[in-house]
Amino acid sequence: MVQDFINASILAIIEGITEFLPISSTGHLIIAEDWFSLQGDKTFQDTFLVAIQFPAILAVLLYFYKTLLPPINDRERFKNVFLLWVKIGIAFIPAGILGFLLDDMIDYYFFNTTTVVISLVIGGFILIGVENLQIGNKGYENVANLTISFCIVVGLFQCIAMIPGVSRSAATIIGAMIIGATRSVAVEFSFYLAIPTLMGAGALKLLKHGLGFSFYEWFLLFLGSVVSFIVAYLVIAFFLKYIRTHDFKIFGVYRICLGILILVFYLI
Repeated sequence: MVQDFINASILAIIEGITEFLPISSTGHLIIAEDWFSLQGDKTFQDTFLVAIQFPAILAVLLYFYKTLLPPINDRERFKNVFLLWVKIGIAFIPAGILGFLLDDMIDYYFFNTTTVVISLVIGGFILIGVENLQIGNKGYENVANLTISFCIVVGLFQCIAMIPGVSRSAATIIGAMIIGATRSVAVEFSFYLAIPTLMGAGALKLLKHGLGFSFYEWFLLFLGSVVSFIVAYLVIAFFLKYIRTHDFKIFGVYRICLGILILVFYLI
């Protein structure tokens, strides 16, 4: 029992840290669940890893509540917030459709360590390359100014992140920067786009796996959710502050090093 509490907390910490950084939460969790597995059947563990994503959504809503929650008594701000949600919804459509159609196939063919290693390394080099080319700062300097075409392109980039190890955050940030967003705008929009994406992916998994769990399993879900929420909120605050004076190269280097370490470990 105690070991389950520890493992649930560790998995939730990993989720909270990696969900919004461009290093792939799914890739980290695929690797970590072999080391920090929970008692019970595989269905519960799969559901646990999905359920602890929801607190990350709440963390985004709480941190950006002034931007994402429309004020009732200010019609102009209400309109701006409504338009922002429309843009978020448009950006979500490509991944929403493909995720619904290809979810089982992706789970079967790509949820493995080999895919994670390849995706981590390739994504790391791309992150470094984007920074070396100084892509970005070409017109999109405010989230309110994002166009429909921008949202569609970023949404298409997000589809690449269905492959474990790619990182939803990395795919959307890179896509946004390639088409002209500043680093801060790319990160902020990536946070916003996480809300419908994680909700959609989570709801799909929960519907497939069901929720017939014991009281003990529900407690583990609650524990993991609380830990994930706290860590995710702190990471959002850290990441936004970090990118004001730093680029993404360190995350690219980390991805490459982690991929190599995993490859060496499994070869040994």
